Amino acid sequence: LKRNSLKPKKLSMFHYKRFVVNPIEENCYIIWDDASHEGAIIDCGTWSSNESTSISDFIHKEGIKLKYSLQTHMHFDHCLGLAFICSEYGLTPMCHPEDLPVYNGAPEMVQKWFRIDISSTLPEVSPTISESSTLCLGNTNIQVLHTPGHTPGGVCYYIPNGRIVLTGDTLFRMGIGRTDLPGGNYEQELHSISSKIFILPADTKVLPGHGPESTVGEEIDCNPYLH
Repeated sequence: LKRNSLKPKKLSMFHYKRFVVNPIEENCYIIWDDASHEGAIIDCGTWSSNESTSISDFIHKEGIKLKYSLQTHMHFDHCLGLAFICSEYGLTPMCHPEDLPVYNGAPEMVQKWFRIDISSTLPEVSPTISESSTLCLGNTNIQVLHTPGHTPGGVCYYIPNGRIVLTGDTLFRMGIGRTDLPGGNYEQELHSISSKIFILPADTKVLPGHGPESTVGEEIDCNPYLH
């Protein structure tokens, strides 16, 4: 038999890295496709220069080419590092248009919580994310799920070939996001989780905006807020 001289194609693999940042301990994620090396940063909430440097060093070490700066929602703890991403990588943060009022209220929230003025440091954002958005990293597609409830324009990012869904503050491990802040709606949040997240494959990893990861199956079976 003649040996096939063609080299086998390298299968594209998908990766993610979590960074816990700022005093609220928010989860910022880097996701990337190792075949194309294209990546995205999700919810960059870095508070200090050390946190920002850790992220930029990791991106450089892995050879990741950042293509997107994406937001699950626009609460201040998920936005504190957006100016760093803009200046370092020239990326305009992308969010759902219904979360612009939340973003505009971020300086007031930071002033209330930390007595710090951040009004001059927040960059302009691109309110163009919706369920019709086409996002890809190499051959990897990112599906946008509009999941209002925690905020009006909250979204989750589902990566089928990575078997992960980044849920922001919509869904936590055995918990859900608070709905007592402006724009929050408890019933809407429960509906978003059951109709958008719980229909995903049970082994899909849930990467939340705070705390440890879970899976869709674990949350369907055990999350006390959904029973």
